[in-house]
Amino acid sequence: MHYIITFLAVMLGYALAWTTQPKKKKHIKLLLAFSGAFLLSLTVMHLLPELFHAEHHGHEGHTHSQIPVGAYIMFGIILQIVLEFFSKGAEHGHVHLHGSHEEEMPFQKMPWLLFGSLCLHALLEGLPIYQNNHLAYGIGIHHFPIAMILTIFFRQSGLKNWTIFGFMLGFALMTPIGTYLAEHLHFMQHYSRELTAVVVGILFHISSTIIFESNEGHKFNLAKISMILLGFALAYIMESGHAH
Repeated sequence: MHYIITFLAVMLGYALAWTTQPKKKKHIKLLLAFSGAFLLSLTVMHLLPELFHAEHHGHEGHTHSQIPVGAYIMFGIILQIVLEFFSKGAEHGHVHLHGSHEEEMPFQKMPWLLFGSLCLHALLEGLPIYQNNHLAYGIGIHHFPIAMILTIFFRQSGLKNWTIFGFMLGFALMTPIGTYLAEHLHFMQHYSRELTAVVVGILFHISSTIIFESNEGHKFNLAKISMILLGFALAYIMESGHAH
């Protein structure tokens, strides 16, 4: 089930953006704010406590390195900053439909750097899911508005329809592939704590950027605050139910 959730989230976002062709990004940005708050809450309330519990108590049959878990989290944050250098912030919906002359230039070919960095990001996000199935909902909710924004951006940038479909299909497959690899490769299972810590760093950076990135005029509006609170509340309810 966790494979299907993350795959369908991207394809549904792609299909919705393709069929409705929304002109305004306001509602998508609100959905993005909700997804950022939801994802950050799941990370803080579930992944982070589990990581530090594993660091202090260990897992049976697993010998950890002497490097503290916090160092891997910081590495994940730095890795995401590097990835965003190539993806231009597409992971948190930070693509510009109207901006500099370079940004308005239509793509003549597949933007491979954007595609590669975004797919690596999505693959890494899939690694902790097989041990934290409810995280699939957080990743799915995160990817849904991203898929919509990317589809709108690529259509307005002049990419061919089949190229856009191929891009989005590849993006949709990456998180399930990451989950599959983490579930079946002994190497990834042996270093699951370290890999999860790296992903936590990535999720910290992505979700906090979504939440705290300023709106026009550098102000938070009531609608955005409401969506953030709703994301926090839903994650809390889900995590409380999981705990019981």
